[in-house]
Amino acid sequence: MPPQDPPVEREPREPRILPFGDAALLVEFGQGVDRALNDTVLALDAAVAAAGIEGVVETAPSFRSLMIQFDPLTTDLDRIAVAVRGLLGAEAGEARGRRWSLPACYEGDLAPDLEGLARETGLSPAEVVAHHTAIDHHVYMIGFLPGSPYMGDLPEVLTLPRRRDPRTRVPKGSVAIAVGLTVIYPVESPGGWHLLGNTPVRVFDPGWAQPALLAPGDVVRFEPVRAAEHARLSADIAAGRWRPEPVG
Repeated sequence: MPPQDPPVEREPREPRILPFGDAALLVEFGQGVDRALNDTVLALDAAVAAAGIEGVVETAPSFRSLMIQFDPLTTDLDRIAVAVRGLLGAEAGEARGRRWSLPACYEGDLAPDLEGLARETGLSPAEVVAHHTAIDHHVYMIGFLPGSPYMGDLPEVLTLPRRRDPRTRVPKGSVAIAVGLTVIYPVESPGGWHLLGNTPVRVFDPGWAQPALLAPGDVVRFEPVRAAEHARLSADIAAGRWRPEPVG
């Protein structure tokens, strides 16, 4: 399904541990999109990984919660919950994610909403691009499609609601913004966000050891490239001649 608006931010609350099906639990820390809240989620995720809890199969961080999947043939929800409670309060340390510089083209058919965004914000198209490429984009979570990152936080001038007329087809690699966030579409999909540009970078491949290129806690900078460079990189990536590597 296409990316949805994040929940409305509410007052913080004590963490809640909830059943999530018959082989997972959910640790909820609050509501909304907030870096401090997300740092707490990522701190628990790191603590669970470091603890090596028997039976844990996988974890999945979101904006405000951590899903912990376990093997019901090895353990059960109560034992996992006890172990997780002992880890609550783990302090969020320094950013543990990687830094990436990803090429993106903000021209022509690759940026179909750029002119409209400029009119809506009162900026020139070049100023819209400058605002988008001047900031670090924090990866909050991997979301609505496999490998697709939800990234924030956009400056106020680019914080806009979703489009009133969603598209039935959004091209693969589209860099889109709405509600203060940026996403990258890993495949063609319906969507209602504003298409600001396009990256040739493949952010998901089931053949990779880690199928998603990006991970929660990573930081992305977009590097503007011209359409000819976008086409060249697309060809190199398709032929397996180039793949981005973390820059830090």
